[in-house]
Amino acid sequence: MIAYKLFRLKKNGAITPLFINKTKEIPFDVWMDAEFHPTNGFAKRPGWHCGSLPQAPHLTEKGRVWCEVEIEDYYGFGRPKNQGGFWLIANRMQVIRMLDDDNVKSILKENDQ
Repeated sequence: MIAYKLFRLKKNGAITPLFINKTKEIPFDVWMDAEFHPTNGFAKRPGWHCGSLPQAPHLTEKGRVWCEVEIEDYYGFGRPKNQGGFWLIANRMQVIRMLDDDNVKSILKENDQ
């Protein structure tokens, strides 16, 4: 399934997770199994946290980039609308491509957002 994930964008163009294990550079076009890194202050929800659309109103996009990802073995997790409304939490993920602002706007428009 195609989904979207927000990553930190490093100056060298590499992407990393936003919060947990945030120094790990994430490759493109490589299937990765989710790892579990219990972290104080965060709920214990192991897996790659993604969205069905590239939007997460509760998160800043400064220094970050949306990527289109493919996920496998996932479940849905309902959240308040201001937190994206619905998360997909996957056991496996691969990053397909980085999205620019025009890509994000187009995807949201296609989905009446």
